[in-house]
Amino acid sequence: MTSIDQDSIDHKGRHENKGFKSLVSKTSVQFISISDEESGQRVDNFLLRTLNGVPKTRIYKAIRKGEVRVNKGRVKPENKLTAGDLIRVPPLDVVESNAPKSIPDRWFKRIAKSVVYEDQNLIVLNKPTGLAVHGGSGVNFGLIESLRQIYPNQRYLELVHRLDRDTSGLIMVAKRASTLRELHQLLRGDGVDKRYLALVHGKWPAHRVRVEASLEKSGLASGERVVRVSADGRRSITDFRVVERLNGATLIEAKPVTGRTHQIRVHAQHAGHPIMSDPKYASEDQLNEAKSIGLKRLFLHAYRLSFRLDGSLYEFEAPMDAELQQVCESIALRNSFS
Repeated sequence: MTSIDQDSIDHKGRHENKGFKSLVSKTSVQFISISDEESGQRVDNFLLRTLNGVPKTRIYKAIRKGEVRVNKGRVKPENKLTAGDLIRVPPLDVVESNAPKSIPDRWFKRIAKSVVYEDQNLIVLNKPTGLAVHGGSGVNFGLIESLRQIYPNQRYLELVHRLDRDTSGLIMVAKRASTLRELHQLLRGDGVDKRYLALVHGKWPAHRVRVEASLEKSGLASGERVVRVSADGRRSITDFRVVERLNGATLIEAKPVTGRTHQIRVHAQHAGHPIMSDPKYASEDQLNEAKSIGLKRLFLHAYRLSFRLDGSLYEFEAPMDAELQQVCESIALRNSFS
């Protein structure tokens, strides 16, 4: 396991930004040698990830016109890069407004401390609640943008999977394109075992060990995204297990068999037991009940992750944070006086 080099952090607690963006020039051609970590990427994906601030349409135009070349030859967007390839990048204008946002100190420190495992292929973090996995839709920065500033010399960093902004817990980030492909292949099957802890309203029935209900995404007039059970949606399955019964609530373990947006949250609601403090899928009365016990965040935490990669077994656990543990203890204490 390796760790963040604290000597490369400036006096404000941030790494210097030494990313490729500084190489983009309006007046000269640049040549980039593809590293082992970057091998296997499509030409367009490599350029989109690397050329921060260059409009997407301009990148595709440069490929189409032959301005972008690999080993002196013309390429198509879908062509794959291999280690040692030399890619020619023409002079390209950078839209400065798209430059990476600086990470607030409080988030920088939390993210840096959230790394639970790291090797040459992979980073596993215990993501804090309230942090989006990537920027966009009114979010200036997310986990992946933050990591790219924390690791300025790491030329490849990509999310392997996602967690909702309000969900805490274990998440993987690949440091090599080949690692990303291998883990995606595992995720498409049953090669990655992900377990979550959730506190739901009411008494979850012991016999309800699986919810199978197709899910469909939809958007509200405000632009907010919601998910609902629909016969026209995608097949979705979640397995559930009762961990502890509390007064008016149940701590459950959820294992998503499929990986749909908001799957655990919507399946819990569909079963009649929404997750506590869920602003999208709990009722107003249920939200008030959660506030009454001191819960200020969605009670959903990705606490266990295991998989086999290159013949090795990887297993990680991240306990619930102090706030979630305190909520359970408060309910248990309330039980003893009721």
